[in-house]
Amino acid sequence: MASKTITLHVNGEVRTITVRASDTLLFALRGKLGLTGPKPGCLNGDCGACTINVDGWPMKSCLMLAVEAVGKEVVTIEGLHDTPIQRAFVEEFAFQCGYCTPGFIMNCHSLLKQHPDADDRIIKEWLESNICRCTSYIEIEKAVKSVLRKEEPGG
Repeated sequence: MASKTITLHVNGEVRTITVRASDTLLFALRGKLGLTGPKPGCLNGDCGACTINVDGWPMKSCLMLAVEAVGKEVVTIEGLHDTPIQRAFVEEFAFQCGYCTPGFIMNCHSLLKQHPDADDRIIKEWLESNICRCTSYIEIEKAVKSVLRKEEPGG
C-alpha cells in the first residue's frame, strides 16, 4: 500500500508524518507522534478511550483516518494544560485505573465548551459515548457539574 506524507495540526504544533491511506488517526497519534493519551480500546468506536478533540468537537480517533485530519485542529489530552475539567477529575475522584480517563476528559472538555450551560440531560447524553468499567459515572458527572458551577457568575 502506498504511503503519503501529510501535515497535521496537533496540540498547537504543525507535525509532518508519513501514513498509509488506511491508517487511523489513533494509530498515527500513538505510533507516529508518540502521543499515547488516546488509548486503543474496542477499536470500533464503542468505548471512547481514544477520544480526542477535532475542531473543538469530540472524535473517536479509531474511527477517523489520519488523512481526514489534514487541515483540522487536533487536540489530545497531552495538549490540555491544567484545564478546569482536569482539576475537577482529581478533586472529584472521577477515575480509578485511569485507562479511560483521557478520553473522558477530552469528551467533557468539549462538552463544557459546546454547552457551557449543560443540564443533567445533556451531561448524561454526552457521557454515554464513553465507557468506564472501574468507577461509577457519578463522580464524572460531579466533575462536570463542579466546573459548570465555577463558570457561572458568582459561582
